[in-house]
Amino acid sequence: MGKWALVIGAGPAGLMAAEELARAGCKVVVTEAKPSVGRKFLMAGKSGLNLTKDEPPDAFCDKISAIWLRPLVAEFGPKAVADWARDLGQEVFTGSSGRVFPVAMKASPLLRAWLSRLVQRGVDIRTRWRWTGFDNASFAFDTPDGAQLLQPTVTILALGGASWPRLGSDAVWVPWLTALGVSITPFQPANMGFCVNWTPHMQRFCGQPVKGVSLTAAGQTVRAEFVISERGLEGGAIYALSAAMRDGAELTLDLVPDIALPLVKERLAKVRPGDSVANQLRKSLGLDPIKIALLREFAHPLPKDSASLCRIVKQLVVRHDGPRPIDEAISSAGGIAQESLSGDLELKAIPNVFAAGEMLDWEAPTGGYLLTGCLATGRHAGRAAARRLEALT
Repeated sequence: MGKWALVIGAGPAGLMAAEELARAGCKVVVTEAKPSVGRKFLMAGKSGLNLTKDEPPDAFCDKISAIWLRPLVAEFGPKAVADWARDLGQEVFTGSSGRVFPVAMKASPLLRAWLSRLVQRGVDIRTRWRWTGFDNASFAFDTPDGAQLLQPTVTILALGGASWPRLGSDAVWVPWLTALGVSITPFQPANMGFCVNWTPHMQRFCGQPVKGVSLTAAGQTVRAEFVISERGLEGGAIYALSAAMRDGAELTLDLVPDIALPLVKERLAKVRPGDSVANQLRKSLGLDPIKIALLREFAHPLPKDSASLCRIVKQLVVRHDGPRPIDEAISSAGGIAQESLSGDLELKAIPNVFAAGEMLDWEAPTGGYLLTGCLATGRHAGRAAARRLEALT
């Protein structure tokens, strides 16, 4: 076969790496353990594929936890991602929150166009090819035709992190790399919900959104809704603060973010003394039943003095029992540590092997940041591998 490149993993990072290699004229084989490619990508697009976020580059890159990866993301940021989608025939639009979506909303049209272009450029995509580790200098695979060994010239690993294992990101590769001297930061859940053992009175609110609130953890405030689930707290606002909460930061809610504290005090002071606390909150502040239920859940018994009541309405401390398990998380934190990688994302311990996507030690919130980061690191690793392949030819 001569000089060629192997990409293991056919998610966004792996496919972008394959695209860059093919664009450079390299022979490329992509292997995917599952029967089809881009499964997590397709799942993420079920409720509308959020490709990226239309905001200034510095503000966007600040959401990437690993400072060392931010320059790579800046090279392929929001504008470049939108242009890339348009080049695949998928027009995009920006929603009111700044999030960028394909007009078609779903991920499948974009993925079909992308795969078609890769095939046209000669990329050989092999599904049901599960990497099973190293066999001396070869990469070993379990395939529909039995065990296979491949000896590529350069390789890009894009196997994902440790979340959603049923879609392919199962982190089984960790011991194979650590045995060869690659440093791996332990995986943790990211963009996940949190466990709450609700008291019975909360059961009727399960599945309902909490709207018109602001949430704060570790000095970061988010104005968005979240959901009361049977097992705890879910939704975009929770995911945005999940890293800080996971690391021990206290979560507080402002149930009336549009009403300043002095006005809250003034309104509560005007209620009739005979009213119940719940009626006081409903009449004076417009709190709906779910917000009053949250107050009762986390501040029982509710104080009767207005000063204490004002304080918990504006800064309700939320008690929880920690994050949901990693296999329920949208993404994961942890992975191949910076110290084990060159600036080209090559593994220092394994020459001519590069890594990209959620395998790397970083995390980012949902809202387009995570997907953009995967595409950007795949692009960077693909270009670096193409340069190496050319130098070795």
